[in-house]
Amino acid sequence: MNKKKKNLLSRRKFMGTGLLGAAGIGVLPQSGFGKAPQIRKPAAGTLRLGFIGLGRQANGLLNSFISMPDIEVIAGCDVYGAKRQRFLNRTAAYYQEHNQQVDVKVYENYHDLLARKDVDAVVIATPDHWHALIAIDACKAGKDIYLEKPLTFTIKEGQELVEAVRSNNTVLATGSMQRSYANFQHAVTMVQKGRIGPVSKVFACVGGPPKPFDLPEENVPADLNWDLWLGPLDAPIHFNNELNPPISLNPPENEKMWGGWRWYKETGGGLTTDWGAHMFDIAQWAIGMDRKGPLEIIPAGYQDTQYLTFKYANGVTVTEQPFDEKETRGCKFFGRDGWVEVSRSHYEASDPSLYPVLEEGESLQGGGGRAHHIDFIESVRRRKDPIAPVEIGHSTCVTCTLGNIAYDLGRPLNWDPEKEQFVNDPEAEKHLHRPYRAGYRL
Repeated sequence: MNKKKKNLLSRRKFMGTGLLGAAGIGVLPQSGFGKAPQIRKPAAGTLRLGFIGLGRQANGLLNSFISMPDIEVIAGCDVYGAKRQRFLNRTAAYYQEHNQQVDVKVYENYHDLLARKDVDAVVIATPDHWHALIAIDACKAGKDIYLEKPLTFTIKEGQELVEAVRSNNTVLATGSMQRSYANFQHAVTMVQKGRIGPVSKVFACVGGPPKPFDLPEENVPADLNWDLWLGPLDAPIHFNNELNPPISLNPPENEKMWGGWRWYKETGGGLTTDWGAHMFDIAQWAIGMDRKGPLEIIPAGYQDTQYLTFKYANGVTVTEQPFDEKETRGCKFFGRDGWVEVSRSHYEASDPSLYPVLEEGESLQGGGGRAHHIDFIESVRRRKDPIAPVEIGHSTCVTCTLGNIAYDLGRPLNWDPEKEQFVNDPEAEKHLHRPYRAGYRL
């Protein structure tokens, strides 16, 4: 072997390393392991970003995007005044430290941000029930979009968003950042190249469905527009701090939890969508079901079905099922000739030949999230689809939502992924969308 080549990674060494920035081989549209992702110098000058939704997730996104070359963050929007001020404080501190003069404005209503002609693209990190309306309006306003997962709250919303993106020539990247992680990319490559033989089943551990809203009512903070937070939700949801976690400006203190809206039926999709948007996404990618979806969905608890089950046209079965005692969030692919197991923190396989080979100086260190954000910026510059375009974000979101509909109805569902409709099931068809409250429409 070439002296510049390292031996196959031992299982222990691979599991002990971090994640790569923008790695990938074979079928994956990325560069090699260990190569630091680069942004090419723009042909048309600086790209200016606006952020809609300024909570905990937006903090991490801001750290990544604001530090990229030829990027200016010039606007932010949130219904909570304290989070708008935190955004101003953080951007001001960054630009002062880097001796840059950037005028940053904040808004309570996202329409005001979208009306600005100097905003080129938006980063949307609101609760799920706002995703579709904001993103569709952004398409119409001529903005490119980085949209957090899950793509939309309902299947109908996703269908409308796909149409809006394509009819307005919008570049939309879904925040399915695991697609830019080295170990997930390598696992997908091993599966798609047939290195473990034909795949029969996949365990994708994500967690269960949402529960009915049961939080006690609390006083709404004076600077929080609760009515605007609710937006299109047609449900009697009162305020509780878990839904919009508080922060402190003096002394500075960020959220101590993720927004709890994701755990309740009225406001989110539970772990089925929150983590399913990551792990079901990887499963469908690896087995060649991107832009498609399952034919049959069977909920856990139906007759002798122990786990939420998806059956695909290619014969593969994906179950929401743990593959280890820790119930690690991840995927395990079972083939005729071996298996591959992957999560954010590790990669394991049944044979040493399934582990990657690294060249001297290469590393698995680095964050896939950063690479994912760079991929979006590069896609905007080059007017091309990112690694997780709208159709893929939508098909993954549909799968997650189908799981929750099956849970709600307590029985199997038959789905036509080409027509995106249920097969002879009027009762299930009613779950393709949720009614909006007065004043809102899709």
